[in-house]
Amino acid sequence: MDPRHSAQDVVRCDLCETATVQMYCDFCHVNLCFSCIGKHIADDYEKHKVVPFQNRKSTLIYPKCSTHQKKVCELLCKECDMSVCSLCIDNQLSSDKHKGHTFSIFSEIYNKRKADITKDSEEIENIISPTYEEMATDLETQITNLDGEYVKFTTVVTKHGEEWHKEIDNVINKMKNEIEEMKIKHLEILKKHLDEIKQIQSLIEQSLITLKEMEESNEVSVTMEYRSKIKEFRKLPPKVRVSLPTFSPIDSEQLYKSLGSLVPLSFTTDENGYTLKKSKTSPKELMDEPELVTTMYTGYKKLRNVTCLSEEEFWTSEQVSEMKCFNVQGTVINTIRTKSGIMPRDITVTSDGDLVYSHWLTKTVNKVKSGQTEEVIRLQGWRPGHLCITSSGDLLVTICSDDETQSKVVRYSGSTEKQTIQYDDEGKPLYSGNIRIKYISENRNLDICVADYEAGAVVVVNQAGKLRFRYTGHSSTTKTKAFKPCGITTDSQSQILTADSNNQCIHILDQNGQFLRYIDNCDLKNPYGLCVDKSDNLFVAEYVSGNVKKIKYLQ
Repeated sequence: MDPRHSAQDVVRCDLCETATVQMYCDFCHVNLCFSCIGKHIADDYEKHKVVPFQNRKSTLIYPKCSTHQKKVCELLCKECDMSVCSLCIDNQLSSDKHKGHTFSIFSEIYNKRKADITKDSEEIENIISPTYEEMATDLETQITNLDGEYVKFTTVVTKHGEEWHKEIDNVINKMKNEIEEMKIKHLEILKKHLDEIKQIQSLIEQSLITLKEMEESNEVSVTMEYRSKIKEFRKLPPKVRVSLPTFSPIDSEQLYKSLGSLVPLSFTTDENGYTLKKSKTSPKELMDEPELVTTMYTGYKKLRNVTCLSEEEFWTSEQVSEMKCFNVQGTVINTIRTKSGIMPRDITVTSDGDLVYSHWLTKTVNKVKSGQTEEVIRLQGWRPGHLCITSSGDLLVTICSDDETQSKVVRYSGSTEKQTIQYDDEGKPLYSGNIRIKYISENRNLDICVADYEAGAVVVVNQAGKLRFRYTGHSSTTKTKAFKPCGITTDSQSQILTADSNNQCIHILDQNGQFLRYIDNCDLKNPYGLCVDKSDNLFVAEYVSGNVKKIKYLQ
């Protein structure tokens, strides 16, 4: 069928405006037919990028070099933070300007930034935006039901007033007025909060539109200017909780003492009232045979701790004052010394990428932010042990008394103590009292998991601190030594992984403490500290060898 006489519209060549398009100039953004290609590129065939129409916008548009007009910049000088072309590096006249500098390839940065944009877009669309929609719906429902709730409340008060003599009518009418005022204030509070939520929703929608436009764009400069707002959107506003007023009636004997009273309207804000919706992901299954991805040598002789900074970087520490950050290629990219010059007890990383470490001798917990170390917690009579950051941003710390007779888990918000977990429902200690290893991790279901080395048990309590179970090892003919758990971590499937250094393996449990399997096929040697990255890759710190092993165990 002739496309010119078809009901379906077809894309035409921008030059002749009659022929059906077959090619596309990625430089000029022009549709071309075969016949018009020569005419289009006649002015300067080197600058044009003619590709098949289905591959349009596949060529990156690099910024033009300010020094060499006919060249484009495909590199970024890290030291100068500026785009450069190949001539800027090779040219004798400009060589001194970038002498000894290191360069990044724009296309690699571009691809990574594009991936970040896609990731941010998906999180906004699938998690953050639905969370705010749910928040707004909840507030709108409260506002819709508000009149009905207050009608019921007013009816109760009215009925009570009718049961009494006329001399209390004035009192009842006064109460009605107070109720109306409370309702107005209640409504104002909810509407104000709803307006705030909707303002943020508007920002999210606009951001999502911008991200979609950037995803479809191939402009390098535009992409390079992108700065993620995910951290702002992840920080949810406090949830407003407004309590309905209550009415306290009186009987005839109390009439002379009181005619009744109203408990005033009250509301509170809960910083942790809202939580982000969980991303819907397909369940992952354990691999038949875990796979050793890579082995990285840290140079440590007694490697104790490993914690993931990202999927590409991780921090480590041992019985020295230096804490090292490596990439997955095994290269040291950062080194930080403890403020005291003495080894850290444990390390962890905040959601903002700040390093946090505990110090046994000084009884402190410290945070390293922008290269500066600040003391976050200082204890008296107790010493901090192991650490983990929770999904809400709180810090969980295992601590032990100076006399080494008591241990407990304490939750901190900043430097403020929010929760203490020490005893079960029968008043018995949950954890052994000495200073030995007690690594800690929060599971996805908000359970708190502690690997109590001395007790030979993984002790798991729920978010409220109530004991859920104790795991004391799995009977095996090949694992004959005593179960003494060291490092502990959890994954996206709410599975618990703990290191068994005595038996050269790692135990995997489900969230209810049921043994699933061992990881014992990756030539593990004294596995100690553990962490899992966002893709569920397991990082294992080997105590004696100083190696960190990256293991894939889920599919």
